[in-house]
Amino acid sequence: MRITGPNGTTTTGSASSVRRTGSGTFMLPDSSGSPAPSATAASRPLTGIDALIALQGVEDPAERRRRAVVRGRSALDILDEMKLALLAGNLDPNILARLGAIAAGLKESTGDPGLDSVLAEIELRVEVELAKMKPLSRL
Repeated sequence: MRITGPNGTTTTGSASSVRRTGSGTFMLPDSSGSPAPSATAASRPLTGIDALIALQGVEDPAERRRRAVVRGRSALDILDEMKLALLAGNLDPNILARLGAIAAGLKESTGDPGLDSVLAEIELRVEVELAKMKPLSRL
């Protein structure tokens, strides 16, 4: 489409799709003609920052396993902290919040069946403790 302004002519789109009339106005093109497909830009190779960002998405299985072990140990530590707080009679709501936050991370698969089963048992224990601490809504 061609637009004529005070600074000259600027082309946007296809100039052949607009018809001019003698009075200086324009008419919309026929809707029966389909526009020609435009060429797509060629993909460029990854370089510099693009390559580093792409590599960050690749996860090392050993690193995934290490993070899962850390999450499992953290969940067990919070469960111990909760047990001590319950025995002392002063359970802090922050402990439950931390326990709920760590529970979501235990569901991720590590690729190691043995570790996944241990994490599933820890997750089950966390979910049971969280369910016990919820107030009864039926009473």
